[in-house]
Amino acid sequence: MKKDILNISLVGVGGQGTLLASEILCHVGLLSGKDVKKSEVHGMAQRGGSVVSQVRVGNKVHSPLIAVGETDILMAFEKVEALRFAHFLAPDGIAMVNDQEIRPVTVSTGQSEWPEDLDGKLRSTFSKLELVPALDMARELGNVRAVNVVMIGALSKHLEIVDEVWREAITALVKPRFLELNLKAYEIGRAAATPVPA
Repeated sequence: MKKDILNISLVGVGGQGTLLASEILCHVGLLSGKDVKKSEVHGMAQRGGSVVSQVRVGNKVHSPLIAVGETDILMAFEKVEALRFAHFLAPDGIAMVNDQEIRPVTVSTGQSEWPEDLDGKLRSTFSKLELVPALDMARELGNVRAVNVVMIGALSKHLEIVDEVWREAITALVKPRFLELNLKAYEIGRAAATPVPA
């Protein structure tokens, strides 16, 4: 994907590693010699609330904020969060969605209803949809917390940035005791990604 400024919005639920994923993405941009700006909204992240991070990468980026309808890639770590922030995606943008549903307490206690046929809603909402089984891949590695780096691996297939840069960014930001796991998560995400047609 070639653009003067690339706009990526990362959305998820507290505890999914959305912020680490955005840090890795920023570091990748910097290692590639680009200007990078980032903004974050944590909300009730520690209680399972929405987490939003916007990353802009280009030769010169003046603002960290992405306007509604101008996100090139929406990377969602949960299906309902993808739908909640669908309005940020550009008409020709790509939605990369982790194939996972996290039901909030309000649903489990009967205070609100869970939407039916989420996959159908995703397909009708996004013309370019890549549904990534990141949770299943992370489980195969033995740690569901690796979902975020599996998604980073899948994202890497959409950007013309060499593999070594992604690995260097992950190595710089992940604690040494989790590094091997996260590099494997990146590898399986990258290998399994099936980028949607341009």
